[in-house]
Amino acid sequence: MPPARLPRGSMSKVRSDAATDTREKIVDRDALLRRLEEQRAGGRRVVLANGCFDLLHVGHVRYLEGARREGDVLVVAVNSDASVRKLKGPARPILPGDARAQLVAALGIVSYVTVFDEPDVTALLTALRPDVHAKGTDYTVETVPERDTALRLGVRIAIVGDAKEHSTRDLLARLCSLPRE
Repeated sequence: MPPARLPRGSMSKVRSDAATDTREKIVDRDALLRRLEEQRAGGRRVVLANGCFDLLHVGHVRYLEGARREGDVLVVAVNSDASVRKLKGPARPILPGDARAQLVAALGIVSYVTVFDEPDVTALLTALRPDVHAKGTDYTVETVPERDTALRLGVRIAIVGDAKEHSTRDLLARLCSLPRE
């Protein structure tokens, strides 16, 4: 029996819509502020998560799933290439910022992605004033770098995701140890 055929043009329509949705999710700070204003007007709760997301892995996905459960709109702030180099060293990032942002934006649970240059998201917290600031389980409420700002702004801090059993560093080490064919 031959494989089922889709109507002519249906796959290109799906691909086109998905690509458009992903690109439209990646916004600069000013555009993000305007979009969040609309979301809040509709009574939606905003959650801010952040990270480098260099080589997306299951730990990242679980972190973002946990963050999304804290509200209605998930904003993910992705560290710029310069910011990643400062945090992780000169050999990083593996993937450029635009690729990392697009990978994160492709996740259905993510509402918006913005790229930031600062060493932490203090400035973004101040500008966006989300309802919740979500951090991974490698932090506690007391060790979140932006804790004082969040408290001052009345932003709730949520520690989300599974236990820190996954890391890009470990994934890279494992990849580098594989025999080359």
